[in-house]
Amino acid sequence: MEQISRCLRDRSKISSLIFSITPFALSISFFAACGFAQIAPFAFPGHKPADIPRAWRPLIGEYGPEQASLMVFEKSGKLVLRENDAAEISLQRAAAGTFTLTRPAGPPLPVYFGGELNGHAVSISLGDITFPRRTLGPEEGQVFRIQLSSSMEDLRQDALAASPPHEDGQFRDPDLIDLTSLDSSVHLDIRYATANDFLGTPVYTQARAFLQRPAADALLRALLRLKPLGYALLIHDAYRPWYVTKIFWDATPPEGKIFVADPAQGSRHNRGCAVDLTLYDLKTGKPTQMPGTYDEMSPRSFPEYPGGTSLQRWHRDLLRWAMEPEGFTVYEHEWWHFDFKDWREYPILNVPFEKLQFSEKQVR
Repeated sequence: MEQISRCLRDRSKISSLIFSITPFALSISFFAACGFAQIAPFAFPGHKPADIPRAWRPLIGEYGPEQASLMVFEKSGKLVLRENDAAEISLQRAAAGTFTLTRPAGPPLPVYFGGELNGHAVSISLGDITFPRRTLGPEEGQVFRIQLSSSMEDLRQDALAASPPHEDGQFRDPDLIDLTSLDSSVHLDIRYATANDFLGTPVYTQARAFLQRPAADALLRALLRLKPLGYALLIHDAYRPWYVTKIFWDATPPEGKIFVADPAQGSRHNRGCAVDLTLYDLKTGKPTQMPGTYDEMSPRSFPEYPGGTSLQRWHRDLLRWAMEPEGFTVYEHEWWHFDFKDWREYPILNVPFEKLQFSEKQVR
């Protein structure tokens, strides 16, 4: 089922049809889509791209209304305009600060980027039509924030008074591993233990990260794939007590709920089988650039988002290349969130960090 789920997600054009048919037809559709062969692991993203010219950085972004926006991004060393029908047109440098684009029919059209605010162009003009810049989320080094639906004290009190959903069936005994014990190059940036999170206030009492033993073993293998390339793992979150999932759900407005788990179902974080993470450079110790920021509730969080720069997308794909062959699957709405394949075999847990019990067994 894990392979089927991945195949269906990667083939979103047929998913609505497949979900409406019988289990027998589902298996036929799966094999027709996947070619009877084992699904290939996520491909290595290839040669590391160069970073973009400094003068291009303020121009990258989206412009115009949400339903008909234009995207400016860098691809293969060129500045590209993506129109709302997904057509991509390279922008040709003209005079200083201006460009032209040429559609299949029609003369070259002048392109101007207007003004600059907080390091970003405020608009793009195609001929005599101007589109304002869309604000999708925070920029690099900043943090996405929501407006709390009520006070954190009330949210915490309600969550602690509630109970996780009842689950039938048999589950493995929890065996959570402290991720800092895996390797000295595993670093932590546990945002939820600080005010530097999307709620603007700490939720965890300790800055720690845990996974069930098989998931921790797999994470170590992913790390060992990355280190020869000069990268290591920066962990933002892993095991999450259920009451924290309820806080997130209750605090988040309706339009942002695709980015948080429904406590009525429980989160794979609650089972100790999900991890939020990014890459950092082993030489500099600095996190890598990604198309969007951690915990950002915008399309830039999607693993297939085409915007940003080639280098940012390369980093994002490198993380996925390291994780997926080891049994993790990226969440379709968050490039940083990976679920381990055995998550169904563990129960939802609601134990705070300071009350966790650990065995003396060593990580393999």
